[in-house]
Amino acid sequence: MQDRHLFEYAVIRVVPRVEREEFLNVGVILLCSKQKYLKMMYHLDRKRLRAFSYDLDIEALEENLLSLQRIAEGAKNSGPIGELDAASRFRWLTATRSTVLQTSKVHPGFCLNGDDSLTRLYEQLVK
Repeated sequence: MQDRHLFEYAVIRVVPRVEREEFLNVGVILLCSKQKYLKMMYHLDRKRLRAFSYDLDIEALEENLLSLQRIAEGAKNSGPIGELDAASRFRWLTATRSTVLQTSKVHPGFCLNGDDSLTRLYEQLVK
């Protein structure tokens, strides 16, 4: 168990009509503080999103996801939130929102490798 590190993750969801509470999982964000790891993976299945909500602005949604990804990476063009430490960025990214793009509650786990765990969760929860 010594090689395993605590991680936290949340599922990224598209909620076209917040009042209906219906959603599609489109990505996962994972933080492993010990490994100084914060990344997200996402995929927008346009055909599935159109079937779910025909009037959804998928281009705007993709721009928002790209912004979230830049913040997760701490990229130079990610604004003041992107300058925070990884744990603070994760907390900001996973804060409760009543918007079209939301995250699930944060869940814990243990991992050997952040990339492997992120990929496994993405395959299980999004694909």
